[in-house]
Parts: sequence; structure tokens; C-alpha cells
Amino acid sequence: MYLNTIQSAYGSRKVRKRVGRGIGSTLGKTCGRGHKGQKSRSGGMPKVGFEGGQMPLQRRLPKVGFSSRVKRFSAQVTLFEIDSLTVDVVDIQSLIEANLVPSFAKVVKIIKSGEISKSVTVKGMKVTSGAKASIEAAGGKVEA
Repeated sequence: MYLNTIQSAYGSRKVRKRVGRGIGSTLGKTCGRGHKGQKSRSGGMPKVGFEGGQMPLQRRLPKVGFSSRVKRFSAQVTLFEIDSLTVDVVDIQSLIEANLVPSFAKVVKIIKSGEISKSVTVKGMKVTSGAKASIEAAGGKVEA
């Protein structure tokens, strides 16, 4: 092998488009841009997101920021906190009265953090699989 015989693989180098070289090249005169109009001119493309004067999508949609609208009405409680309650039936209202969740909470989820030693009945709340196993192991039950 000699240095003057080395060639790159076919198709690995794309041949550049030579525009304005006569009608036989199919890229002469208008250079493949068609006739007249904004797109035929150099630099003649509208900015990204431009919709022809119509109110663009990024301005039509409301600005909500990064605060989740679902998060405002949801809360979570640990098994350790439930163990400290004096009630036998745990529901959202009893958690609000015990000051464990905010008063505007509509969805509460029980997560497995800590241990539960007493038997309680959980009503109308979401429960993780680990927390459910711990509640049932302590003799309690989870109702939907």
C-alpha cells in the first residue's frame, strides 16, 4: 500500500453542491431555490417559531412556571407519623386534624419510612407497596 493509493470509502464524503454553473447542472440560474419569494433570497427564512403573523404557539400557551398544579393539593405521610396518632381509623380528615398534612390536601400518600407497631385501618388514601405490607404485618388493613 502506498500513500498515493489510499482512498476513502465510497459515500463517506458527500460531494458539495456547486450552484450557479449553468442549466445543464440543474442548479444554474436560480440554483434550485425556485423563483422569487422570501425563501429564494439569502438569509430569507423567518425566525424559529414564526407562524406568519399568527400568534405563535409559545405565546398562546399559558405561562405556568415550574410549580406543579397537582402538587399543591397532594401530601405524603410516613409510617412513623401514623404510629404517633391516637386514632384507629386513619383518613385524610384525621391527618388534617393532627396537623400532619395541610388543610387543602386532597390526595395523601403513605410512604414506608420508619415502622408501625399498632393496628390501624387506612381509608381513602394511596399507599406504597412497602407501607401496605408493614401496615398489614402490624395487624392493620388498607381500604380504598
